[in-house]
Amino acid sequence: MLYGPMTHPQFLRALAAAGHGSKILLADGNYPHTTGVNPNCELVSLNLAPGMLTVSQVLEVLKQTIPIEKAEIMVPEADQDPIEIPAHAQYREALPDVEFGEITRFAFYDAARSQDVGIIVATGDQRLYANLLLTVGVRHPGE
Repeated sequence: MLYGPMTHPQFLRALAAAGHGSKILLADGNYPHTTGVNPNCELVSLNLAPGMLTVSQVLEVLKQTIPIEKAEIMVPEADQDPIEIPAHAQYREALPDVEFGEITRFAFYDAARSQDVGIIVATGDQRLYANLLLTVGVRHPGE
């Protein structure tokens, strides 16, 4: 199911074990990387320093490595004032043909703890609400 330019051995191994319907959490630097996922989830640490690497940078390589069926973004709770979240616009631009869903913060934490989430990638992204939950799609013949 893999294709593309990725070279990170641990991340590649984890992706190779994932299949259609598996989920991957690209987590910002504020996310609870160990307590915010199920205990069987593989942690891939790419959080070298604040701001390095960002979720957007990881997404650029990841979208060339696996088919992505769906993307879900974390949004503020309904009772909070709406805010502009620039990261979300970048994700939508990077994945123009992918279905997007919005999940409020605490529901997002619950979704990330699901048994379907097999990989969490810890990034150094400092942007608020920069978390991105991806569902692995199907690789079609000829891809």
